[in-house]
Amino acid sequence: MSDSLDAIYVDRMLTTLYDVLNPAGADTEFYLSLPNGRSSILDIGCGTGLLAAAFAERGHEVFGLDPAPAMLEIARTRPGGDRVTWIDADARTFDLERQFDLIVMTGHVFQVFLDDDDVLRVLKTARKHLMQGGRLVFDSRNPEARAWECWTPEHSRRMIEHSELGRVETWHQVETVERGYVSFSSFAAIADKLQPIVSHSRLAFRSQEEIDMALLACGFAERQWFSGWNHEPFQRESAEIIALAG
Repeated sequence: MSDSLDAIYVDRMLTTLYDVLNPAGADTEFYLSLPNGRSSILDIGCGTGLLAAAFAERGHEVFGLDPAPAMLEIARTRPGGDRVTWIDADARTFDLERQFDLIVMTGHVFQVFLDDDDVLRVLKTARKHLMQGGRLVFDSRNPEARAWECWTPEHSRRMIEHSELGRVETWHQVETVERGYVSFSSFAAIADKLQPIVSHSRLAFRSQEEIDMALLACGFAERQWFSGWNHEPFQRESAEIIALAG
């Protein structure tokens, strides 16, 4: 993880686009199905709070943690946001002095942690905050599926309607692919702006084996793996790596 956040998480105009570009879907329903009865839940990298607020509206005690104030500002004002405890903090170093039944990291947030040391710090911090018998669940894109090959203007271009900004055209462009890391730019062309807004990003693509080794090193003895939002078993060529650890 870079110590400076990507523009898409801090630029107020870009953050208002986030929910339009990333609406609730099958992944949301997967995570909402995880709690066993009324649970205490920590959402690490909660972003604009869509999932955290949905958990809270179902009666769970929810904490949403994110290092981007602009995202949390949206989270606090969404329906159900007043039922969540929002925390502005770094996933590598936070200490809430309590534990949870369920901890989630969704939307491929696991991939923003670039250094292996950062991954271990995040997982150890999550483990510290997990109750006995609790579970950590997160997703990561499988490098075997080579998702970045579709991050081109031709394949990624979208036109959306935004309630405040009007018509917005978005697309991606990969810059470099090297040794498990992909750098790319995201563009948002807004009707009354002369130039598109650009956000530069870098993500780590770790294999299932690498993630498994990191979980084991951080004390997660039980590990299950899925490839899809209907609990399909993980396969080497699957697009998703979904980890359930305890």
